[in-house]
Amino acid sequence: MDQSTVYFTDFRCPVGTSQLDKLQRLCKAAGIQNINMDGKFVAIKMHFGELGNLAFLRPNYAKAVADLCKEQGGMPFLTDCNTLYPGSRKNALEHMDCANLNGFNMISTGCQIIIGDGLRGTDEVEVPVVGGEYCKTARIGRAIMDADIFISLTHFKGHEMTGFGGALKNIGMGCGSRAGKMEQHSDGKPSVNPDLCRGCRRCAKECGSDAISYPDKKAVIDYDKCKGCGRCIGACSYDAVYSNNDSTVELLDRKMAEYAQAVCHGRPCFHIALVQDVSPNCDCHEENDAPILPNIGMFASFDPVALDQACADACLAAQPLPNSQLSDHLAQKDWECHHDHFKDSNPNIEWRATLDQAEKIGLGTRTYELMTI
Repeated sequence: MDQSTVYFTDFRCPVGTSQLDKLQRLCKAAGIQNINMDGKFVAIKMHFGELGNLAFLRPNYAKAVADLCKEQGGMPFLTDCNTLYPGSRKNALEHMDCANLNGFNMISTGCQIIIGDGLRGTDEVEVPVVGGEYCKTARIGRAIMDADIFISLTHFKGHEMTGFGGALKNIGMGCGSRAGKMEQHSDGKPSVNPDLCRGCRRCAKECGSDAISYPDKKAVIDYDKCKGCGRCIGACSYDAVYSNNDSTVELLDRKMAEYAQAVCHGRPCFHIALVQDVSPNCDCHEENDAPILPNIGMFASFDPVALDQACADACLAAQPLPNSQLSDHLAQKDWECHHDHFKDSNPNIEWRATLDQAEKIGLGTRTYELMTI
């Protein structure tokens, strides 16, 4: 594949120019106006942030992108899918409350919010993965696949499992239904913590496979019957049912890239990433540690692989910030330096596997030309 073009602008703003102006100019320079949006649904995939986290992208950025879509006749909506883990986004009602509390609503963003995989995280579409080696199909939130056009708006930051959370993670993991997330993280079968289970039987009522019984007044899952739909996780109010995170890190990375392929293949897509507030861990945390790297700028491209590579390269070339997880690690006398800011921040990661797999199956290329706006 020939090299792709990634467009970049920094965060410097002379008096009279805002970062939102720069973001819109960046998107236009990168070619967003070449997408025919007239009368079409446009899914803008982003992360609304866990309650307590303050590193997520401000809703102002979402509005800037949504306004561009509306100028082109599109009908944009913001979207994300429910989480596997206990928190403030594990079902659609709590997820939308969380988004609203973090500032995302019709007034602040100019468009509606739709949780892509429905109330309990089970409203999904099984989508073929073109070229997939680890996943032949992917379980993606239905509303996301129903959209005519897909745009990813990503907060590029560190991540404790995948090295960094970029466009491919925002798309692949973020667009997976609960069952899709389980497939990426593990064998797709949930577990029960008997210490938390109260024997209320709500999970059994939601199970469509009759896979849950209560031999000792505690839920037990029959894995021969379980289909890994994840409905029981959403049903439990006590966080007793949970997903096993037992995939190796590299396998997780490669599955995630294949899920991103399923979301993007066959329809117009555009990708934006803001490298700012580069926290060491995901915005799924209910807190955010001090940034490990300085704010770098905004990137946009039609190629999510090139976009992630450009963001990663910019981060690797930056100086670590003092009083951060990264600088603390590098200051340790016995620290084995990896000369890789992501790996030196979170050592047990293999972030290059995501880009390698995405390029291998034809989602994009890691070779790019950077155009500064």
